[in-house]
Amino acid sequence: MTRGPTLPAHRHPYLPKPLDAFNAAPADEARALLLHCLRSLRWSHRVADHRPYPDLDSLLAAADEAAYDLSPHDLSEALAGETLPDLPEDTYSAAHMALSAAHAAYEARFGHAFVIYLGDTHPDESLDRTLEAIRSRLTNDPEEERVIAADELRRLARERLLVLLRGTRPHRPAAPPRGGPGHNAPAHGR
Repeated sequence: MTRGPTLPAHRHPYLPKPLDAFNAAPADEARALLLHCLRSLRWSHRVADHRPYPDLDSLLAAADEAAYDLSPHDLSEALAGETLPDLPEDTYSAAHMALSAAHAAYEARFGHAFVIYLGDTHPDESLDRTLEAIRSRLTNDPEEERVIAADELRRLARERLLVLLRGTRPHRPAAPPRGGPGHNAPAHGR
């Protein structure tokens, strides 16, 4: 028995990758997307203006470099867009009170929201780690704390970029920047 001609393999239409779409987006759209990752106009302009990026690692390296170069004003601007991470929904009210009190003390001492990267922390441990970090960092002098907060912001921006451009979610529930849908996660797509 003879078979008819073999059909060509089925090909899916080309769908742009998120990085391709980011590279091709108008500058104002790219900057707006980046502001969901870190609320610094200078940072978002610098990262967007260096497009196109050949791969995600190149974009992350450029984002890190731009974050390291934030001026004190830029850092203040970025910190103003942050809030404390959300607690899991089943957290008891005493924990909310303890976290609120610790955060209030932190804001009173340093003049900005406490920021912490919790991407590698199990959700069940996030409250303890956050409280421990706030209490520990309250002993820092203001300049030392700004350096630590800047590094935490850099790590948060990196995670947010990964979430936006890979379409993956962080390992833990996260909260958005102020004015966004959930803090230590990107405001986009939540």
